[in-house]
Amino acid sequence: MKFLIRKTPDRFIKSVNDEISSILSRNMDGLFPDYGFPEEDKLSMPVELKEKNKEYTVKAELPGVKKEDLDIDMEDNYITINAKKQEEHDEENEGYKKSEFSYGEFSRTIYFPQEIDINNTKAKLEHGVLKITIPKKIVEKNNKKKLTVE
Repeated sequence: MKFLIRKTPDRFIKSVNDEISSILSRNMDGLFPDYGFPEEDKLSMPVELKEKNKEYTVKAELPGVKKEDLDIDMEDNYITINAKKQEEHDEENEGYKKSEFSYGEFSRTIYFPQEIDINNTKAKLEHGVLKITIPKKIVEKNNKKKLTVE
């Protein structure tokens, strides 16, 4: 069964505009890549977040980052991971010199839907993987109260 939907000029123009935008973004994105410059000149880091009954586990992939180049801030229900990567490699052999370098800044903020226990959070960096264990804050559910009448 077919239905007729009356389109007003405003709806028609909006639907045509949406369709044209969709076609252009699908076809033009390949012509104009980002050239590796994400917003704010910061690279992103792959993150895995798992929730268990009593804690959250965050794993972030940070190859080549040292412990002293990590800065982790926690406030309320947020955790922000900032990392800087600096690698330089020079090699000299017969008749040639090779020099390579890699610099990058990574930042990621993660929001948790419930309160987290900032004081008992632990972080460990091993083989380029940062693992943060964040306990959930235990909220006492004492919703029962006896009122006295005055």
